[in-house]
Amino acid sequence: MTENTAPVLTEFERAAVKEAAKESRTRVARKKISADEARAAGEADVRAKIAEMDGEDGTLAEALHRLVAENAPHLVPRTYYGMPAWANAAGKVVCFFKPKAKFKVRYATFEFEWPARLDEGTVWPVSYAVTTLSAADLAFLGERIRRAAPTE
Repeated sequence: MTENTAPVLTEFERAAVKEAAKESRTRVARKKISADEARAAGEADVRAKIAEMDGEDGTLAEALHRLVAENAPHLVPRTYYGMPAWANAAGKVVCFFKPKAKFKVRYATFEFEWPARLDEGTVWPVSYAVTTLSAADLAFLGERIRRAAPTE
């Protein structure tokens, strides 16, 4: 690398890629255990990630974890690039929480991935900035979660 060349990935992106590789190895190993055991292990992984978060991120992550469990209990908790996430029965991430501290940005986000069934017309939102969660916010996001992940 020359002195004028910046690294391809930032420090935060490199850490996220390492987390994803670790998660991939874990998913392969968990294919050998029962669905209930895999769900419990995923729940423990998500809870551990939430416990690592400070202040606002931790509070938001905990509230969103409860919200997903209430509105789409069939989604399986897991981590996604080191962030709390919830996947469908095929193992595809439907939604995830991106804490602001992880990438040192202004606000956290709650996001939906391509398996989410939110398609409406030709343009629709898949990411929401989250700073606090009022009752109205929880109701709105709860509806989005139910729509994104209907029971099969």
